[in-house]
Amino acid sequence: MTVQQQAPSDAVTEGGEPLEVWIDQDLCTGDGICAQYAPDVFELDIDGLAYVKSADDELLQAPGATTRVPLPILKDVVDSAKECPGDCIHVRRVSDSVEVYGPDAE
Repeated sequence: MTVQQQAPSDAVTEGGEPLEVWIDQDLCTGDGICAQYAPDVFELDIDGLAYVKSADDELLQAPGATTRVPLPILKDVVDSAKECPGDCIHVRRVSDSVEVYGPDAE
């Protein structure tokens, strides 16, 4: 089940395609690199795992919860996916759910 948040107006990215991000908590190491790179999108919870946040700064703890990637911090979100030691950050197109950054990107 995917929990999706409403996109802020600046969430259109990647050649006009809106992107969303989610974290696989089963693979999360709790290192916190994501929260350092993009604290507006990621946060560590009391359980030591990273979660995505809504545009309203609400922690989204449902498994597979997604949030839109705001254009101003796209690079930070992508860098967090690249640097994540748990390979658990997935950035995908909203239109077709194809992963464009992360462990399953082609």
